[in-house]
Amino acid sequence: MKHQGKCVVEETQPIVIDVGDGAAIPKPSDKGLVSAWWLSFIGALITLGCLLYFKPDPYLRIFKFIPDGILVTFQVTVSAIALALVIGLITGLGRISRNKYINLVASTYVEVVRGVPLLVQLFYIYYALGRVVHVPDLLAAVISMSVCYGAYMGEVFRAGITAIAVGQTEAARSLGFTRSQTMYYVILPQAWRTILPPVGNEFIALLKDTSLVSILGVADLLRRGREFASESFLYFETFTMVAVVYLIITLILSKLVSFMEERLSHHVKR
Repeated sequence: MKHQGKCVVEETQPIVIDVGDGAAIPKPSDKGLVSAWWLSFIGALITLGCLLYFKPDPYLRIFKFIPDGILVTFQVTVSAIALALVIGLITGLGRISRNKYINLVASTYVEVVRGVPLLVQLFYIYYALGRVVHVPDLLAAVISMSVCYGAYMGEVFRAGITAIAVGQTEAARSLGFTRSQTMYYVILPQAWRTILPPVGNEFIALLKDTSLVSILGVADLLRRGREFASESFLYFETFTMVAVVYLIITLILSKLVSFMEERLSHHVKR
């Protein structure tokens, strides 16, 4: 006796693999990554302490030589991310604009910037600015990094805005809000909760990429390390210290981003 049955094919949503160039954010749901974060962080602190205590020469000298470079690194990172957020917001709004010309300009900017290596963009923008007007190295680095990351921020804003249900816009318009008022008072405040975690991740990625601005003459952490190494010829020791400091800073920031995401998720659930 044969049994006839129906073959039912269920439609499933495509799996989205989200891999960026930022830090691995230790989320509570990923126990392995949380454990790895603690292992890496404690290991980095122990490594730093051992280097400074058991071999102060040259590691203590290096450690005393680079603090101003750390400050410059944060100055470039914070300034660039702030300007990139402004550029990203304008670009994101342009990407969803109904005006085809504005949409085309914003989309072209995103495609061009994301299609050219960051180092090439830094050189190009730095020397292009130099042909028009002389600007300090630090300001040129901030502008260069902002233009580069503005394209990525634009896609973050676009994704965050489009993730808001259409019903929110329709409800606001039915209450008499204009299109701009709807975007400013209704859509963007809600989208910001979605946008904030990836912005934090981009902040960490930008901090690591600021090592490239040392090529422009900016005295960041890597540049100060290179200066010490060129004077002492202790390249291995110098870049070991630079790598450990970068790792500690990145791990601290990744934990802060994880904490921020957790707080936001709890707030949304309430």
